[in-house]
Amino acid sequence: MTEIIDLRAIEQASVTRSPFDFFTVQNALTHTSLEAIRADFPKIDKPGIFPLTSLTYGPAFSALLKEINSSQLSDIIGQKFGIDLSKLPLMVTVRGHAQQKDGRIHCDSKDKVITCLLYLNEEWDAAGGRLRMLRDGENIENYAAEIPASGGSFAAFRVTPSSWHGHKPFIGERRYIMFNWIRSDKARRSHEWRHRLSSIIKNIVPFFYKNSAAKDKHS
Repeated sequence: MTEIIDLRAIEQASVTRSPFDFFTVQNALTHTSLEAIRADFPKIDKPGIFPLTSLTYGPAFSALLKEINSSQLSDIIGQKFGIDLSKLPLMVTVRGHAQQKDGRIHCDSKDKVITCLLYLNEEWDAAGGRLRMLRDGENIENYAAEIPASGGSFAAFRVTPSSWHGHKPFIGERRYIMFNWIRSDKARRSHEWRHRLSSIIKNIVPFFYKNSAAKDKHS
């Protein structure tokens, strides 16, 4: 069976240690795989992060998820950061669109041990929406690395109180899978519950808005 994720490229990537531990891979997917995955990407027409339980998708996307959940990938990522990830739960979420407020400088929740981002767009020419690994929590221009959201771009970092990251504003389609190794099942369930609640609200609000607008139109 042909691998979708280029594990060798990830294994051979150099880890940058300053301002925090991270590494990037420019082409973590083959071009053929990327086209199939993009075709089978979940239909997401709203901003926000969505849990897998709220999405439907095709077989190529499902095959990618299987590799993300593989012990081979967790072993490689764990070795690169010097962490045994084998007993930590994995949380996978998906984003399809970015809005103006996305990308603000932040550090991930302390419940997260490692964050990985795999982008599933076409070539990324926009100035906004490029992930930046930052040297501080104040200045988006003070970055150690910038990763365009091109299809196949991959970034991974160890979550710490100083693992600042973000991107300049972008509005529009910006597809990626985020997967995180979490410190406990309880923490993972809590994060997934919040993402599920958020996705439900995103579906309910347009429904009420649409019905309210229809009533106003006929009043």
